[in-house]
Amino acid sequence: MTAPSHPQPGTPVLETRGLTIQFGGHVAVDHVSCAFHAGTLTAIVGPNGAGKTTWFNLISGQLRATAGSVHVFGEDITALGAAARADKGLGRAFQLTNLFPNLSALENVRLAVASRHRIGHIFWQTAARRRDIIDRAADYLAQVNLAHRADTPVASLSHGDQRKLEVALMLALEPEVFMFDEPTAGMSVDEVPVILDLIADIKRRQDKVILLVEHKMDVVRALADRIVVLHNGQLVADGEPATVIASPIVQEAYLGTPMETPA
Repeated sequence: MTAPSHPQPGTPVLETRGLTIQFGGHVAVDHVSCAFHAGTLTAIVGPNGAGKTTWFNLISGQLRATAGSVHVFGEDITALGAAARADKGLGRAFQLTNLFPNLSALENVRLAVASRHRIGHIFWQTAARRRDIIDRAADYLAQVNLAHRADTPVASLSHGDQRKLEVALMLALEPEVFMFDEPTAGMSVDEVPVILDLIADIKRRQDKVILLVEHKMDVVRALADRIVVLHNGQLVADGEPATVIASPIVQEAYLGTPMETPA
């Protein structure tokens, strides 16, 4: 990672300033400004089409902003591509999926570990010299309950196991910002707790920023200590979960059921 070694005290780990993208006449993300500090888990919620994933794409570098900027530890990274932003500490699960679909789950994670520690040509080193890398990769697989799938080619994994592998790969890159876009989508009921417990564990360390796009309000209530609400590309609410969920604008924009005004 190449984050500044001496950021100013109080500098957010991640910040968007007036971030905007326009497709023709449609403004998908409209001047969204938000800052995130280490040790926080923020849920990004809103109705379908609100701009949540598009905002994620702007942050991680999948899309180029029409206006505004993205900052990591105070450094403007708006001009950087997705790979360079990852090197600055941004981790996003889907960016890492299917790196090598014909290689095993363990080999995929081992590549991520090697990349994080800038070890080149890891597959051509002797087994003895790469033992520490293999052990690290195996540990990340174990954390997502995939140890028993270590030798399985990625292309042969179920959708749920591929989602878990995405998280293992992101863990291996040791980012400063974890970006989860509906991480349990497509998973069975039995698989969901593995990912949610892992996210909760990252949060307990209190040294990372976690951003979570999630539609399931029970998950949001259980994990988030802050909620940001997007609607029609605009940030319409930002605060503690209980306050935000109870606000009329969220009841109307997100839940579709405006709160009744007391008689």
